Amino acid sequence: MDNNDINDLRAEFKKFVTDKCSMDPEELMNENQNPDAGDQVDEEPVPQFVDALTSMLLAPSKSGVYLSRLDIKRIAEAIDESIPIKERVKMIKALFRHTIKQQFLVDAFAEIEKHMNGRILIYKELAEAFPASKEIFDTNVSKAQKTMKMFETIITDFEEIDPTDDPLFV
Repeated sequence: MDNNDINDLRAEFKKFVTDKCSMDPEELMNENQNPDAGDQVDEEPVPQFVDALTSMLLAPSKSGVYLSRLDIKRIAEAIDESIPIKERVKMIKALFRHTIKQQFLVDAFAEIEKHMNGRILIYKELAEAFPASKEIFDTNVSKAQKTMKMFETIITDFEEIDPTDDPLFV
């Protein structure tokens, strides 16, 4: 390989890095790049049940299971929703942000239950394989079942919103 070719390549790479890979915050702002632009959507209001659901569902100490970001993404895809991978709380809020139909909740909770039931099966297998830990796994199973009963309550209490309804009409 010719030494001039390597020098040319180095010069070209250095030019590319200085032109395209600037880490100076002022330059980034000058180019109208806002790193927090995607977070504006996360600040939109969500239905009232979402905060309670999020605190219950995402805490393994309360729900008995851990739902990862990938699990939440798969749940969304299974009900034909598209949400970006972010923090789990933001993903749950994005999933339920525009809920106006009870059927959407039925479908979403059915998919979440599939994931939770998968974890319950794993817990039962582990409890059989490790009898000394059975009590711990049984506790997690009961927490998961209690969480799934909460889904039924949310669905029952949910009031559908018709986009054509006039909120000022009495």
